[in-house]
Amino acid sequence: MALKEIFEVSKPRIIVLLVITAVTSMYAGSKLVGPEIGYLEILHIIIVGSIASAGSSALNHYYDRDIDSKMKRTSNRPIPSGRIVDSRVLVYGLGASIFSVIYAALIINYLCAFFVALGIFFYVIIYTMWLKRLNSSNIVIGGFAGSAASMAGWSAATGSIDILGFLIGFLVFVWTPSHFWCLAMKLRDDYAEANVPMLPVLIGMERTSKYILANTIILLPYSLLLYAFGMGIVYTVIAAITGGLMLAYHYKLTKTPTSDFAWKAYKVTAPYLTIIFIGIALDAAFHFRF
Repeated sequence: MALKEIFEVSKPRIIVLLVITAVTSMYAGSKLVGPEIGYLEILHIIIVGSIASAGSSALNHYYDRDIDSKMKRTSNRPIPSGRIVDSRVLVYGLGASIFSVIYAALIINYLCAFFVALGIFFYVIIYTMWLKRLNSSNIVIGGFAGSAASMAGWSAATGSIDILGFLIGFLVFVWTPSHFWCLAMKLRDDYAEANVPMLPVLIGMERTSKYILANTIILLPYSLLLYAFGMGIVYTVIAAITGGLMLAYHYKLTKTPTSDFAWKAYKVTAPYLTIIFIGIALDAAFHFRF
């Protein structure tokens, strides 16, 4: 089994994003709720998050191998291009996913393991196998997989999930539609060719751009609402600036609902999650409120 192909089906960019989400949530939970954590605890959540994300991504590659071959963007992936046998990806995906849950249960705590398993379940079963090919709400509901990563990090530090930990995690869920629908607008023709019912395929580019704007109008005040539940000024300023920039671009998208401008909006939307979660960690480190 070639390491290059295994690395590719693991979707390393998603691994990095989810690990950042989990680690920053873990750090914030330890600072705002306690107890304090050390480098070893952070290493454990990095290992768990990386393996869980890699395993579920591999299972996504395995299940989507038929439609990947029909889409220009994905036709050169390891399975449809013939660079790796699909059964090997299945074994790798199942093995990594199961191992990550067991590792979390034995080394971290059962609640963390539950959220790791929940994230895998939402991404593989709910999104990939059930909703992706059937319903335009696929990515909306499937986005909870990212929320589970944040909640796994928070619970790894605190041993529990309080309202703030849940709301921070749910921020990923609220952000996901704006992020992914911009990408879906860019790749509308690909999804149409593969008969995947993404929103732009079903309702067109103009209406999708309005859905994106509406979702961002929800996201911005939601992100600022976290101040009322314990976040501080550092986070609130970062959330206001990044959310405001997204809102401006998504408003412009409604005026120019094209594939090219959707790609520009996507490039603005994509870094939001990393920036906002680094903001959460910075806020926990330098926490102050009016």
